[in-house]
Amino acid sequence: MKTILLSLAALPLTTAETVLGVYIFHRHGDRSPKSLPPVNLTSLGADQIFQSGNFYRERYVSSDASAPIHGLSSDIAVPSQLSVLSPSDAVLQSSSLAFLQGVYPPAGSLSVSRLANSSEVEAPLGGYQYIPVTSSTSASTSTNAESSEWLQGGSGCGNAVVSSNNYFQSAEYLNTLDRTRPFYSNLSPVIGGVFGSSQATFKNAYSIYDYVNVGRIHNASIPSDDLLTDDTVFQLRTLADNHEWNLAYNESDAIRAVAGATLAAQILQQLNSTLTGRGATPLSVQFGAYASFMSFFGLAQLHRVSADFTGVVDYASSMVFELVTNASVSGAASYPAAADVSVRFLFANGTAAQNPLTAYPLFGQGDVLLPWTTFAAEMGRFAIGDTAAWCQACGNTTGVCASSSSSSGSGDAGSSTTAASTSGNGISLPVAGVIGALVTLVVILGVEGLVYALAGLKLVKKSTLASLAGSGAVGAAAGEKA
Repeated sequence: MKTILLSLAALPLTTAETVLGVYIFHRHGDRSPKSLPPVNLTSLGADQIFQSGNFYRERYVSSDASAPIHGLSSDIAVPSQLSVLSPSDAVLQSSSLAFLQGVYPPAGSLSVSRLANSSEVEAPLGGYQYIPVTSSTSASTSTNAESSEWLQGGSGCGNAVVSSNNYFQSAEYLNTLDRTRPFYSNLSPVIGGVFGSSQATFKNAYSIYDYVNVGRIHNASIPSDDLLTDDTVFQLRTLADNHEWNLAYNESDAIRAVAGATLAAQILQQLNSTLTGRGATPLSVQFGAYASFMSFFGLAQLHRVSADFTGVVDYASSMVFELVTNASVSGAASYPAAADVSVRFLFANGTAAQNPLTAYPLFGQGDVLLPWTTFAAEMGRFAIGDTAAWCQACGNTTGVCASSSSSSGSGDAGSSTTAASTSGNGISLPVAGVIGALVTLVVILGVEGLVYALAGLKLVKKSTLASLAGSGAVGAAAGEKA
């Protein structure tokens, strides 16, 4: 035993892993059905999100966190350390507020201020912490996303419109549409009050599933609920998953996943900002729609890891990007170089408080932990973060693309990056261009332009899309559904 102990003592000490920063992309919680607007976050949904926030507090934020973020305040929120984004949408904005209540709960006595006259004042609501949520102009989800049943509309991204038209005119879609007509027709006693006979088809697969799913969660009684057997509900969900996956991603036509490409640029920009800023803003959270998850999953090749990644993520799902290092970190002065930093991807299907947060390999790689330079290069292959790249990918030459089409040369953010040419911060120059150009693009396109142009969004009424789909002339691009 003594010999063994001496041998162990001779082993070199290993520096514990340090979490330098985290980016969380989160779906909203349970809500009312999209087919019955206005759509609102339910009490159940708020609790799901709050519990998720509390989970991430225990993992990253609290003084006894299992994987504390380096330098992040544990009890009192410091706004400059946080970047919280959400589209201007009631459900998503409400979800972000509920999440933050879990991450930074009321501070109680820690919020007490002592005044000049020696009196003490505690902040309202037990020290409730008011954390700013930016109504993002660059979020990958549209404004008022939850108030529209159909957001797969033509965006102005011409090639994305063509891509979605190709799906609605494909043999796969048309065969499924015809094959499932009896299935949906048989459910008319359940859904007939909302979906007429012409609408109760596969072309409304997600809206129908959503309506049934919400009813089964909240309604004590449902008309003809004996028709909703486990097998029937499973088929409804499977058809909805199939429909949405094909709108969100196509392996041979990457522009259909324009929402995921935009999200990738946002993630890359923010993690790079954390790295180059030496942890100035270590925690970033964005709330958005399920279609962004699906588009990103496809682009990152996660569907090759598991077929589960081809389905609509559950309420309160979240995916996480951890920026970590094994190098010694004692402060900004000894912040690690990019070569010593890695990225880990994790995903929880449903609120992380009740569903395991699991690491998965990205980009077809074998390891769940990727060197920062590899991660940045792989993201840069499909991230769309500048005007010239977006215009080229979409095939647009008018509007904001008029000047880009005449002046752009090789400004393609989707081109492969290499580690051979690097900027001072340790990432490849093409990727650095994506990051820098994304910031410029926010200024160029403004409030509405970036959301609609980059994420491929336009609000389209269900009835309009349904009639167009039936005529084979759907102008639908891969946009966002939440």
